[in-house]
Amino acid sequence: MSNKTKIGILAAISIILIFTFLFVGLGSNWDYVLPRRGKKVLAIVITGGVIAFSTMIFQTITNNRILTPSIIGLDSLYLLIQTFLIFVLGSLNVTVVNHNINFLISVALMVLFASLLYQLLFKNEGGQNIYFLLLVGIIFGTFFNSISSFMEVLIDPNEFMLVQDRMFASFNNVNTELLVIAIVLIILSGLYFFRFVKYLDVLSLGREQAINLGVDYDYVVKRLLIIVAILISIATALVGPITFLGLLVANVAHEFMKTYQHKYLIISSVLISIIALVGGQLIVERVFTFSTTLSVIINFVGGVYFIYLLLKESKKW
Repeated sequence: MSNKTKIGILAAISIILIFTFLFVGLGSNWDYVLPRRGKKVLAIVITGGVIAFSTMIFQTITNNRILTPSIIGLDSLYLLIQTFLIFVLGSLNVTVVNHNINFLISVALMVLFASLLYQLLFKNEGGQNIYFLLLVGIIFGTFFNSISSFMEVLIDPNEFMLVQDRMFASFNNVNTELLVIAIVLIILSGLYFFRFVKYLDVLSLGREQAINLGVDYDYVVKRLLIIVAILISIATALVGPITFLGLLVANVAHEFMKTYQHKYLIISSVLISIIALVGGQLIVERVFTFSTTLSVIINFVGGVYFIYLLLKESKKW
């Protein structure tokens, strides 16, 4: 089966699931229900797409298939930013109440962090060591979470409830107010990304090989890392942090496509992510009747799969 045929199958399944989500059990109040379902499924598709896309880029940069931007601490940084804004400015400040301003501030700070992360992790050969990357990710994640927890203890209980709403991923309460600005940022990031897409197959060979083949490694990696930070901030702002979704869909895409070409890997990982989220949310709503949440299931399965990958790859290290 060719790669194009596989992508066609994934696309067909994605479309079927989206239409099923939109129209099953619509009832007579379709003019009220359909627009809300449309916004919800659009947010889910955007979230799944950008997480898969950014994870595939990040794994190519780090040349390792067990790392995701979430493991490095970008999700924890987003939560720290939200907690800090409420702690310092209060829940009624315009930077907290206005979702668009809040979102732009978060994106700017995450891009700044991505630039600093690049200087620390990717400026030298030591930055490519898998143990070093995991250690730094754990340190950053723990540090950001500790500061967030400290501020949460000190703030007003009513404001803590606002922080708590942003701590957990929820596909039942998607922040649809950010859809327009999220789509604009995704389009701009995608147009900027097309300048570097030709380097991805070479970057996957490693730093030394990419440099030997004429790639301006430092320049390309820094720009790609900024794109990753923007995309992760979009996904986290829409539904909240989902640590292991990217790890799951990226590795499933590698196993399913059996190719090194990123033009197939990226598209397939995005479609697999959409299938996982839309299909999973459909099951949560129609089968389990909201008795559990999709994010809990994803993080549990992803955590188990992450441990499996660590054990599997340990012999190679």
